Order: sequence, then C-alpha cells, then structure tokens
Amino acid sequence: MGDPTSQDSVASSHRRIRVGVGGWTYEPWRSNFFPSGLARSKELQYASRQLTAIEVNGTYYSTFKPPTFAKWRDETPDGFVFSLKANRFATNRRELGTAGESIQRFVGSGISELGSKLGPIVWQFMPTKQFDPADFEAFLALLPAQVDGLKLRHVLDVRHPSFDTPAYVDLARRYDCTTVHTDSEKFPSIVDAQGDLAYIRLMRSEAERETGYPPEVLDQWAQGAHAWAAKGPAREAFIYFINGAKERAPAAAMELIRRLA
Repeated sequence: MGDPTSQDSVASSHRRIRVGVGGWTYEPWRSNFFPSGLARSKELQYASRQLTAIEVNGTYYSTFKPPTFAKWRDETPDGFVFSLKANRFATNRRELGTAGESIQRFVGSGISELGSKLGPIVWQFMPTKQFDPADFEAFLALLPAQVDGLKLRHVLDVRHPSFDTPAYVDLARRYDCTTVHTDSEKFPSIVDAQGDLAYIRLMRSEAERETGYPPEVLDQWAQGAHAWAAKGPAREAFIYFINGAKERAPAAAMELIRRLA
C-alpha cells in the first residue's frame, strides 16, 4: 500500500495543476474531439468538462463585453479557469510605457465577470520585440494588481532571445510577473524556479501521434508539474497544448490530465 501522506500530497497538487488548449473553436476538433452533431453553441460547455482550463486567444484580437464573460462563466463548471490573452494594442507598440490606456481598457472590459474563473492574464509580445530594461519596466509598472476586488496575475509571453537573461527574469520577478515557459524550437524557453505560478505552453505536438506527445514525455511533464506544485500550497501550474499539430491538442491535454491523476 502506498504512503497516504504522499497520496494526499499528489491529490492536492493535482488540483492546483490546470491543463488545457488554446480556444475551443477549431474545425478539425469537430471530428476528433467534439461529439458528432454537437451544436457549436455547446462547444465551450463540452470542452470545459474534458479540460480544466482554456487559454482565450480571441481577446488578443478583439474587445469583448461583460455579458460575454458572464456567459463563459455560466457555461463552465465550478473549478474551471480561463487564461485571457490581453489585447494586442497594449503590447504591439514601440514604446511600452505608452500602453496605459490600452491596459486599462482591457482590464476594465468586463473580465471581472468571470469571478473565480478568471485565471492569469497573458501579455503577448511580438517576436521582434527585444528586451530594453527601461522600456519594459515602464510597461510592468502600469499593470494593475486587481480589478473589482479580484487579484490579477500577470504572465509575460516574451518571444525574442534577448529576454533569456537574468536581468529580465529579475525584473519580471520584482513586479510579481510570471514568464511563459515555452516548449518550442521557435521561442526561448525561459526558466524561473521562484514564484508560485508556472505557465507552460507545449508546442511540439506531432500529427502522427494520437496524443500529440510521446507517452514518456507526457509522464515527464506530469512528474515535473507535481514536483513544482508540491513545493508549496500556494503553487499553481497552467499547462497548455498550443500550436504544433493543433488537431492533437485536446487529446494531448486529456492524456496529461489522466496521468496527473
């Protein structure tokens, strides 16, 4: 018989590890993820009961209103969480310190309607955006700590190799921001072992594999996620299967959830 204390620890850490995909509308998923004949209006309802989180990409390109966030909240089960990509107008600019109005417009657009289902806010930067300490700190200083009484957690998706430096990691940590750790050949895989939040984007899914990633690699990610969460009761991890062979993302996410359990 296993150690009950160890089993309780794993169960506790599992609840703090969320796994999902990017969005919930993708045509190939209608033949390999969603049940045949499922109405498009029911896709979020179904996906949120197979996964434990979804990263919303639409908020990067468009502005949504409070009723939409409230609808997402009501269609998903207790414990489900959305990561939201902040609008691109805040990050796609030459001088990041001028982003204040765009940041406030996004934060004030109604995201608080998600309530406890509001997860990390992801600020995605262009792959050509290089690390300029003064410019980047001016941006970080603009990020609000809360909205309508909800604490905000900010995640930085930086994609230029110049960010892979201790100076950047120290700066992000000083402003209590998490950096995306990307499993990809295209973008830097920045590691920050401190802090309570890990945000991981897995982008190497292979079309010829039913679950995207090899079983032994999924085991490694599951073990690593448990080890991360076990280091403190406040630690959380968000793991998203995104890009790569996108048609395999839901199967990969569900398989990882199974292995975590």
